[in-house]
Amino acid sequence: MSAIADAAARAVEAVTDRLPGAEVVVEVERAEDHLTRFADSAIHQNVADDTWSVGVTAHHEGRTLTVTSDLAGAGDGESLTALAERLVSSLPLAPRDPRWPGVAERAEVPAPAEQPGTSPVERADAVAAFVDGAGGLPAFGYVRTERAHVAVATSGGQLATMLTCATAIDGIASLDGVDGVFRRRAHTLAELDPHAAGALAAAKARAAQDAVELEPGRYEVVLEPTAAANIVSTLALYGFNGRMALDGASFVEVGAEQLDPAITVVDDAPGWGVTIDGEGTPTQRHVLVDAGRSTMLAHDRRTAAEAGARSTGHGFGIGMPVPAHTRIEAGPQAPAPAAAPAHVNPAAAPLLPGAGASSRALLVSDFWYTRVLDPRQVTVTGLTRNGVWLVEGGEIVGAVANVRFTQSYPGALAPGQVLGVGPVAVTDPSSWSATAYGAPALHLASWNVTGNASG
Repeated sequence: MSAIADAAARAVEAVTDRLPGAEVVVEVERAEDHLTRFADSAIHQNVADDTWSVGVTAHHEGRTLTVTSDLAGAGDGESLTALAERLVSSLPLAPRDPRWPGVAERAEVPAPAEQPGTSPVERADAVAAFVDGAGGLPAFGYVRTERAHVAVATSGGQLATMLTCATAIDGIASLDGVDGVFRRRAHTLAELDPHAAGALAAAKARAAQDAVELEPGRYEVVLEPTAAANIVSTLALYGFNGRMALDGASFVEVGAEQLDPAITVVDDAPGWGVTIDGEGTPTQRHVLVDAGRSTMLAHDRRTAAEAGARSTGHGFGIGMPVPAHTRIEAGPQAPAPAAAPAHVNPAAAPLLPGAGASSRALLVSDFWYTRVLDPRQVTVTGLTRNGVWLVEGGEIVGAVANVRFTQSYPGALAPGQVLGVGPVAVTDPSSWSATAYGAPALHLASWNVTGNASG
């Protein structure tokens, strides 16, 4: 038994010894965050954070309580004992919990595989390559590796561990107040090309000069993966979340043909090494949308019990079951246009509309500050950033100033609205969590531009 699994098992024992008959779930995590930040083309911060934490949930005599604490390490028995005593003394004050779903019983979970991290030197070399690729433009951003070793134990007999790791590059190159961006998350640094990332960011910044304002209206769009990933993360939270569905606030109708047949959405936590959720349920690959047909919702143990279903392994301790490793699957391989401008992301280039009926579109690099106006329809307002261009007859004819949009995301992906799906799905890094949302580029028939960023 590993040290982290032993700590989780000892925490369960510490509570059940003091509360015989209690149902207990314990999650112990060692989270490592290695971050190298750079600004104005120079590294200004290199930090490593190594934090041990434990969360204990207990249900006894109709009441449920969760307590959390930091640990000095897996051998920090004093903190585990103090946490158990705090929980036992506080539990009688907790409200009644008539919907307690019980704890996970023993189930097979694959043994974790060792995951490579990055050294400060490797991250510094990646920063140097990004800066060199930017070709003299000031560069800003970070290179980051996150590792998490997690153990989950329950009084029902479950005891399992997992080890996850991911590396991300998130950077911009800036010219006269205009930024070009590159963002990507991968398992290892070897899967990323920092020099090409810097070159693409710089090419975008140069190509976005002298932007003109666009009139409001509906426009055909090609969304690069960084923008399309925002659609995925928003639909995961507001659509395929079992809690939202039970509350009548989700657009998802399981079994209905709600999206275009070109759209398949999967949640693949094991693909990122996440083999167990925080409740002890094994994870697996799920198809949320199969060729446009909504097929399922995500559930934790509590929403599954309420829905008369089974947990899908989405109990990650945030109070609702949100698919957290979700992507739109890539479309068929397609050659890139022979004359694609240098600043076009290769993942988006094959979707640039050529001459013909679909000959005019906006190429959108990125979204930001998106906010949901109508959760039921997942209507979102937000801004573009880091580059918008007008495409006519397959040629990019000029830069467009940032615009505000107000758009239903399911409506943008509705049957007949998806004109193309890119051949490469790209995972977007998150600055705030270990989620993994990704998408290929998307060519969509209609996007509602409601104003300019200037007013």
